[in-house]
Amino acid sequence: MISHAVAPAFLLASIAAFVSILINRMAGITDRIRNLNQIADDDTARVWLKADIARLKRREILLNQSLQMAVIGGIGITVLLLVGFVIAFLGYRHEPGAAVLFIGSLCFLVVALFRFLQDVRIALSELDHHH
Repeated sequence: MISHAVAPAFLLASIAAFVSILINRMAGITDRIRNLNQIADDDTARVWLKADIARLKRREILLNQSLQMAVIGGIGITVLLLVGFVIAFLGYRHEPGAAVLFIGSLCFLVVALFRFLQDVRIALSELDHHH
């Protein structure tokens, strides 16, 4: 079982790093939304910046969805490791169940990466570079 746990363990570590990136991006967007909301409506020199709030909220939603999917994938990998060791300890075959959990976790990770890609595309749009 130890040799079968290497790939899921590496995947779990990469998911943890990915979750950290997502949280940092979300925090930056949340701070930016707060700063834009502090601009007074009568501040004619900067009120146009508030138009970016809707785009930032869309990015925040995408990152939140990505974060949820990544965490679910991480939970799946953790369950895979836990159940795999317990089943192997009891002397049963763990490979079929492990394959199902691994595939399921990878599916959640694919959705998380896709949502992250959508955020990156929005973040790199020309609207973000006029400041």
